[in-house]
Amino acid sequence: MEVYLKSFEWFVAGYATLYIVIYFMMAILSFWAIKVYNNAKYIIKDEVLVKSNHLLGVSIVAPAYNEELNIIHNVKSLLSLNYPKFEVVIVNDGSTDNTLQKLIDEFELVKVDFYYDEKIQTKPVRGHYKSVNPVYSKLLVVDKENGKSKADASNAGINSAKYPLFICTDVDCILRNDTIMKLAKPFMTSKERVIATGAPIRASNSCEVKDGFMVKVHFPKNWWASFQELEYIRAFLLGRMAWSQVNGLLLVSGGLGMFDREIAIEAGGYWHKSLGEDMELITRMRKVMYERKEKFKILYIPESLCWTEVPATKEVFIRQRVRWARGLIQTLNLHKEMFLKPKYGKTGFLIMPYFFIYEFLVPIIEILGIISLILALVFLDFNVFSLLKFTFVVYLFYLLVTLLSVLWDESFYGHYAKRRELLHLVGKAMIEPIVYHPFNLYASIKGYWYFFTNKEQKWGNMQRQGFKTANKI
Repeated sequence: MEVYLKSFEWFVAGYATLYIVIYFMMAILSFWAIKVYNNAKYIIKDEVLVKSNHLLGVSIVAPAYNEELNIIHNVKSLLSLNYPKFEVVIVNDGSTDNTLQKLIDEFELVKVDFYYDEKIQTKPVRGHYKSVNPVYSKLLVVDKENGKSKADASNAGINSAKYPLFICTDVDCILRNDTIMKLAKPFMTSKERVIATGAPIRASNSCEVKDGFMVKVHFPKNWWASFQELEYIRAFLLGRMAWSQVNGLLLVSGGLGMFDREIAIEAGGYWHKSLGEDMELITRMRKVMYERKEKFKILYIPESLCWTEVPATKEVFIRQRVRWARGLIQTLNLHKEMFLKPKYGKTGFLIMPYFFIYEFLVPIIEILGIISLILALVFLDFNVFSLLKFTFVVYLFYLLVTLLSVLWDESFYGHYAKRRELLHLVGKAMIEPIVYHPFNLYASIKGYWYFFTNKEQKWGNMQRQGFKTANKI
């Protein structure tokens, strides 16, 4: 027992030390990436690209299932985005309410003859609808049988899209007016082929929204949503910006991502059985580019362009994180042949090993650590003071990383309407490891258990709370 605990103690010490070193390097890379991005904004201005003859067209693909309450406002919001050459493809995924009829009535839609090339197999498409009103000429509605997953609906939208780039988003997401240009710009300015871009997503809970448009950003008042806002800031600004700087992104969020349609189709589109379809698609797209032996980039933009309602109850939050954890191990297992293979470059030798060692294994090591601590307290003369010192060092490191992310976000972009909301965010950072992280740990272990026991898990519906309506002037 004593030999095991001593060995485990040394293992954890080495593991944690390397983890701290990696995060320190990621913080430097992230800060540099944000600085480079902000400087580059003034080299080629958006106004110049808008007038270019080589402006790339973009299709916005947004699946909708039983969204009759907000579908009209949401579609009008998407149609109002500022970009000269785009279309909005709404995929009615077999809704059982009046989603389709509301779209038909509001936007004067009629069923049209449409050449539908099913490059990615989906559930049967029942028809395509266009408006007889020229004002809504950019809108295409795809009606299909329910595929029981966002992936199937998204694939039908990709098949129907006419432009070389597409944005995959959720119909309830609120996008910033210049979202398309911000995401499309790297595709047009990079010397190497860009196959995907993404940007930070923020919680819309407690934000003021009017007719599908963001009016004022607030820090979420809901307990669960407030911690997720903190997570998102840290993950996007520090984690994904660092990976973007070394072209190591393995994940572009399903809520907002722009993709090269040709490569996405060649990769087979979204896998409808995946519980982490956004990560799984990027992995396959990277694989396609390696097999083509063609240089490529996947880039992140450090500007918040999308707000979405995050889980506001423990039950929905746990269900979401269980699915994420299971999606992670599902993707790593599905593409295990890429590990340590020279053919797949840094994806095989750096990115996937990192995700296995410092994403997948972390919850398992935490659980083993808790069990080992209990055994040590019961059976051995354990030095509690040493444990407290080590725990305090880890806590301070976590707090430093989190506060740096919050500082960068506020310094560069300053989203919140009131300063005290920023103080609330800092307060949440101080208690996150104690009152919030255990639920994340529980959900991860549960997701792993579901994967290894082959327990069926469905996506499930998130009970939305709705937005705070902005006061009318």
